[in-house]
Amino acid sequence: MPFKFTKKIFTTLLLLAALFSSCRETEQLTHITLWHSMLYAERVVLADLVEKYELSHSEVKITVLYRETEELRSGFQNSALAGSGPELVHGPSDQVGPFATMGIIKPLESLFDTTYLSQFNPQGLTWFNGHLYQIADRLGNHLCLVYNKKLIPVPPQNSEEMIRMGQSVTQDTDGDGKNDIFGLVWNFTEPYFFVPFLGGFGGFVMDQDYHPTLNTQAAVEAFQFVIDLRDKYKITPANCDYEMANTMFKDGKAGMMINGDWSWGTYRDAGIDFGVARIPQIVQTGLWPTPMVSPKGFSLNKNIEEDKLPATVDFLEYLMSPESQLALAKGTNMMPTALSLMNHPFITDNEIMRNSAAQIEVGKPMPVVPELRAVWDAMRPSYQKVLGGAITAEDAAAEMQTTAEKKIREMNQVIAPAPYIPALKWGFILLLAGFIFWQRKSFVEFFTDLKKRPFVYWMAIPAFFLIAVTVIYPVGYNIVLSLSNMGLRNFFDWKIVGFQNYISVFTEAVFYSVLLKTIIWTVVNVFFHVTIGVFLALLLNRVLPGKGFIRTILILPWAVPQFITALTWRGMFNQEYGDINLIIAKYLHLPIVNWLGSPDEAFLACILTNVWLGFPFMMVVALGGLQSIPYTLYEAAEIDGANWWIKLRRITLPLLKPVMTPAIVLGMVWTFNNLNVVWLVSNAGEPADNTHILVSFVYKSAFNLYRYGYAAALSMVIFLILLSFGAFFMKRARAIESVY
Repeated sequence: MPFKFTKKIFTTLLLLAALFSSCRETEQLTHITLWHSMLYAERVVLADLVEKYELSHSEVKITVLYRETEELRSGFQNSALAGSGPELVHGPSDQVGPFATMGIIKPLESLFDTTYLSQFNPQGLTWFNGHLYQIADRLGNHLCLVYNKKLIPVPPQNSEEMIRMGQSVTQDTDGDGKNDIFGLVWNFTEPYFFVPFLGGFGGFVMDQDYHPTLNTQAAVEAFQFVIDLRDKYKITPANCDYEMANTMFKDGKAGMMINGDWSWGTYRDAGIDFGVARIPQIVQTGLWPTPMVSPKGFSLNKNIEEDKLPATVDFLEYLMSPESQLALAKGTNMMPTALSLMNHPFITDNEIMRNSAAQIEVGKPMPVVPELRAVWDAMRPSYQKVLGGAITAEDAAAEMQTTAEKKIREMNQVIAPAPYIPALKWGFILLLAGFIFWQRKSFVEFFTDLKKRPFVYWMAIPAFFLIAVTVIYPVGYNIVLSLSNMGLRNFFDWKIVGFQNYISVFTEAVFYSVLLKTIIWTVVNVFFHVTIGVFLALLLNRVLPGKGFIRTILILPWAVPQFITALTWRGMFNQEYGDINLIIAKYLHLPIVNWLGSPDEAFLACILTNVWLGFPFMMVVALGGLQSIPYTLYEAAEIDGANWWIKLRRITLPLLKPVMTPAIVLGMVWTFNNLNVVWLVSNAGEPADNTHILVSFVYKSAFNLYRYGYAAALSMVIFLILLSFGAFFMKRARAIESVY
């Protein structure tokens, strides 16, 4: 039959040609990815700049991804380790030290000549160990005193004025015995926000050689000053975290706030008539508080492809241009680093920008060394203990110093391979060979069956590939890491060192205290999950009016994302404004509870939140099991004169066991590994790291202190604990046996 070139064939060829052309066009685009942790006002400006750049550079496609600060750090480390990640990463300068030490960002001095670099404020160029690793488009990232001009027309000049003005503003407007407006709000439980006052009393966190300097009289006096603001002068609310302080200031319920330049754009958008000033001078010392000053800017991924490098550098130069920096300054009131903008009218005539520059003058540069992470991690528990009244200021200062020195040693430790490593390798080879020999018949049967039915195995290959990539490889890699010395100083060139990490896990006392807390956390949560879930399932299994609506309402805690629920419950547990304390005081007439400021109460708050999140799952499982039980069994029991308790004990619970046992095991595993609730409700283990469970302790060890080998070993211990418990529980419960 002769071939006919029909209209339909012609249209198909055109479509294929267009599709091919589109694919070729996509392949020719240069894709550049930027990760950042900018707040909303900054993201708006960045999105506008990216859109303009893409319009003038049609051959380049920019992908911009927002990640929370800690997520950005950990995510970039993981992706860079795997040889991938974004071409550009934007963040504060303190991330330069760890990234450069790990070798995951690229030195920049060879990409930009001295003439180009001379256009910027030297403070905006972050050097580390003789190399330039970051070019900043904004300078500061520093704390200032932000004041509501409606409540505080003129800012205080010293600490006595600040206290006096704060007391005049602090008031109970509705007469319920609680202050509704406070003079000063700030995230005073975080060490970063404490540092300005530490400097105001003559101290700092590190000396010029980057050794911690925390056990000083300055720290003791600064501790007492912060406590007095809250307890003696009562101008600061208790348990005031960042979100609470930010919300109160936006709502006009705070006269003054200590916050950074990243927040000013949001206050302007909220319609607050605010001003910015230096944090008031400390009368006792005559010194100005010294917030840390750090640029925020761009670094290049060490793994950047050579063919993308010119386009990435061009895009970076565009973002660093005076025009782009001016747009950012106008949108956020952040100080630019381009020297040509220092005399621009927007800078010189802008009260906020002038006062921001005045605060920078008395600030101190933030150290970019990795050891600063250990200092923060050491300060937080002791600082929160002294705020909670658990220890004295003198003891807190001494404890911070000792802990910081210990954590710095751990962070920089490089474990030497054990002498038995060759025997360990040969032992692994012999074990593998023994396993193959033991299962030789299975392998023979497998290959024999493969020849007979190849199609079946081809169909199974995709599933096996997914399991291998998502389960087998990560578990195997984690086992290898647990036997390695991977850490800050040898991020790429780590070696197998033996079982030292496991020895460290079992010889550190903190493991046993956290394990005990994890067991309590798991048992209590699962007990209430199952008890409440089965009880509600029994009610819903009966004939009730509006049962469908009730069922929907009860499932909501499970349906709402954990992130939202955890933060909502954190707000409800607030000592001053939380709904739980409102119920306790107003309706139960009991003293309010310091839920988030005391270790036991904070841990209980985490448990209550997780109980709320977990019971719907058990309810749904139990309800499904109840509806599968034949009703004839109950009818027969009623004929025999059985009451409701006998029917529950002899029929309902035994027939629910095969359904509930796997659910309980799953619940145990999920609860044991539930990082979100503990991390969000307790704000990463607060107070004083007393609410950690094992999984949150693993996260902290890996991404706060860069002890990757130790964290991998601890995660394997968690895996073995859960595996042993699951197998034991399933066997003892006889979950797979028939109930008939």
